Amino acid sequence: MEFLDGKWEKQTNTWEELLGNSFLGHEAVVEGAVHSIRDMGDVAFLILRRREGLFQTVYENGRVNLPLSELKEGMCLRARGTLCEEKRAPHERELHLQEIEELSRPAEPMPLAVDKWKLDTSLEAKLNFRPIALRNVRERAKFRIQEGLVRAFRDYLYSRGFTEIHTPKIGARGAEGGANLFKFSYFHKPAVLAQSPQFYKQMMVGVFDRVFETGPVFRAEKHNTKRHLNEYTSLDFEMGYIDSFREIMAMETGFLQYAMELLNKEYGQELSILKIELPKTDRIPQVRFDEAKKLAAEKYGRKIRNPYDLEPEEEALIGRYFKEEYGADFVFVTHYPSKKRPFYAMDDPEDPKFTLSFDLLFHGLEVTTGGQRIHDYPALMAKLEARGMEEEGMEQYLDTFKHGMPPHGGLGIGLERLTMQLLGEDNVREACLFPRDMSRLEP
Repeated sequence: MEFLDGKWEKQTNTWEELLGNSFLGHEAVVEGAVHSIRDMGDVAFLILRRREGLFQTVYENGRVNLPLSELKEGMCLRARGTLCEEKRAPHERELHLQEIEELSRPAEPMPLAVDKWKLDTSLEAKLNFRPIALRNVRERAKFRIQEGLVRAFRDYLYSRGFTEIHTPKIGARGAEGGANLFKFSYFHKPAVLAQSPQFYKQMMVGVFDRVFETGPVFRAEKHNTKRHLNEYTSLDFEMGYIDSFREIMAMETGFLQYAMELLNKEYGQELSILKIELPKTDRIPQVRFDEAKKLAAEKYGRKIRNPYDLEPEEEALIGRYFKEEYGADFVFVTHYPSKKRPFYAMDDPEDPKFTLSFDLLFHGLEVTTGGQRIHDYPALMAKLEARGMEEEGMEQYLDTFKHGMPPHGGLGIGLERLTMQLLGEDNVREACLFPRDMSRLEP
């Protein structure tokens, strides 16, 4: 009888050992995929791709068990040789090969030149061959940065007493209303894919006080723009016993500060590869919705056409204004009109035409929507009635408020948009592993 104890002794060297000094001049073993082959005649350089980065190995004719002609880009192998110092090599280390063990062999040549520093092809081609395109060092680095953002979101909220939850993505109706719902039959009953975990995270405030979730949300909007996806990842949190909706904004500011510190500390290689300059998060300005529209209109001569919402061009101009005037990369726009916010948004007691809500703009693009919610049952029912909405499909959500709920609020951050703006990309699909839009269901 054999038992597993959670330990496994690898016969290969760790990344730290390869870059350290203890194995210099000694035998080392490295595993990886052949990223590129540079044949110089009697000598060739095999660059191996590992999760930590690229590692250089040296192939000398007559000293290795496999002929060079047998080696192909994309081949996975285990290589044994002598670890040497080489200032010109990546990480100043290289392995002088003696033995190569083939682990897998590609069946056909690469469809894309992933070994190039910049993947010089169209976005459409990159998406068609997404699993291959992401083997490019720069393409892969984008999603390491995205990992850092999600990691920071989780770590920061854990440190602030939040509980992570996981809510269903199949429901009876949407949380946001409107027509942008994916509808389908669920065992002969009508159902929809979740637009947001909004109802569930509010209900869970009554249980845990502070909750968060990272998960997919779905919008059936028939758009085909550079800033929209039909499925995206939302970073959501909801917090109870708040004093003001600005407490939610303060929590997000703290998260952004933590995230930039984490990226700077632990993702320096990726930041360097992508030449990213991290945005300023020490102090984020806030401005009322109506004032923001006026400031942009006056400075840039753009007529206000829609008094109830921000058009994309207005968002860009507001972002530009605060960058020029205050050097700010982010700006909170507060007090959106009640007409454009969901029924559960709390109206401003001083002027019910506006809500205690906000959007966060990052370089002129909305990446977050949040605000304070109505927590009083009679007030919530009055808002539903005033809008002529039916309770059907929301009975259990509404019942929660019959039994007492604290003042609360929260937000949702679009992960792909946040990543896109941080990377300086102009299309959100660049920041999504496998985008879903009107024309793409594969890969």
